[in-house]
Amino acid sequence: MSKITTIGLDLAKNVFHVVCCDQRGKLIRKKRLRRGQMLNYFTQLPPCRVGMEACASAHYWARELEALGHRVKLIPPQYVKPFVRGNKNDYNDALGIAEAVTRPQMRFVSVKTPEQQDVQALHRLRERRVAERTALCNQVRGLVGEYGLVLPKGVTALRRRLPELLEDGANGLSGFFRRLLAESARQLQELDAHIDYYTRELTRQSGQNEACQRLQTIPGYGPIVASVFYSVVGDGVAYRRGRDVSAAVGLVPRQHSSGGKEVLLGISKRGDRYLRSLLVHGARSVVARAAGKADRLSQWINRVRAARGFNKAVVALANKLARIGWAVLAHKTTYQAVAAA
Repeated sequence: MSKITTIGLDLAKNVFHVVCCDQRGKLIRKKRLRRGQMLNYFTQLPPCRVGMEACASAHYWARELEALGHRVKLIPPQYVKPFVRGNKNDYNDALGIAEAVTRPQMRFVSVKTPEQQDVQALHRLRERRVAERTALCNQVRGLVGEYGLVLPKGVTALRRRLPELLEDGANGLSGFFRRLLAESARQLQELDAHIDYYTRELTRQSGQNEACQRLQTIPGYGPIVASVFYSVVGDGVAYRRGRDVSAAVGLVPRQHSSGGKEVLLGISKRGDRYLRSLLVHGARSVVARAAGKADRLSQWINRVRAARGFNKAVVALANKLARIGWAVLAHKTTYQAVAAA
């Protein structure tokens, strides 16, 4: 009987599908497993290469299977799709994963540690609360506008004006709507308290992590940017160079070339949108304060800003910050500002 060398595993919540192939890629065995049968089944198999899509619970199962001696590779789902043949079913999906994991040029996702997933969960919870606060502010602003009262944009302005609206008895608001507005103000205070709690936790986590401390030596990297960058990139070994990180985040130009004619478009906006937005916000603060500084990075920023404008300089710097962040993590060093010649 041929030896099993490659396994394609199609993940789900309770039912999993496994296909086993030999070194030639020939299908030897396939199996449908319940959740409780997973680890016992893989314990009976010899150590081999296991391919999975980088989806929900993939990092957990990757750690569990690596503990059993298997070599686990996580593949982005969009890279598995071209290898799936025939109709859409679980066994065809697993076979497509088994074929994709053997390709020498395939791109893989690094397996996250529990610590990285903790930080990522903290960011996701904070991001949801920020979105809820933004939605509440927009809703209150729209409802108040129906009474002829126009409020300026921004959470700070709304937080300042709400008590004034509630205390002003001559603004035309009914008593019932005032009670509704007071409840919205209470909800806003609760969301502010939740966001402050998550922000303090992120700051504490960054202060205890040596890699995040090194990232914060880079201009534009605060505790929040450093922690989310580390949770996504890890120690940097999954990337060959800094440009691979900026490409994965979506900060490099899209390309539409044919016939030897290279055409570069706007940035691709692939990957983690949350990390990309934070890098851009951090770069914006650096670009705004670069005028008059004498270090080499600031002078480069000023040249790009003069030639291409403020916004393009911000995105170009965000690209550079992603590369610098990878170098700091991969080489275990800190950022050193270099004076211009």
